[in-house]
Amino acid sequence: MSKYLILIYQDEAVARQAEGESISASYQEFQQRHGASLLGGAALHPSSTATSVRRDGAGGFLVTDGPFAESKETLGGYYLIEAADLDEALEIAKEVPAGVGVEVWPVRVAN
Repeated sequence: MSKYLILIYQDEAVARQAEGESISASYQEFQQRHGASLLGGAALHPSSTATSVRRDGAGGFLVTDGPFAESKETLGGYYLIEAADLDEALEIAKEVPAGVGVEVWPVRVAN
C-alpha cells in the first residue's frame, strides 16, 4: 500500500456563503465510505489567516501575511490516504466533495 496526499481546493467566496451543515454532512458521508483508507485530514482556516515564510537569499527570511499566490481558488483542506496504487487513490479523490477540485500527490516515505 502507498500513501497519497489529497489537497482540496475551494473558492473561498463560495465556501463562506455555503451552509456549513450541508458541507459537513457531505464530508462525513465521504469519510464513512472511505474510512479504512483515511489516515488523517483536516479543513483549513481561510487563506487570510495564512502566513508565508520564504528565504530571502541572504540567509534570512521574509514573513508575509496570506498565501504565496493570489487566487480565487485556495487550499481548503487535505486528506492523507492509503491506497493500493495511484488508480485507487484517484478513484477515492474523485469522491471528495470539493467545490473546485483536488490534487493527488504520492507521499515519499523515508526508509
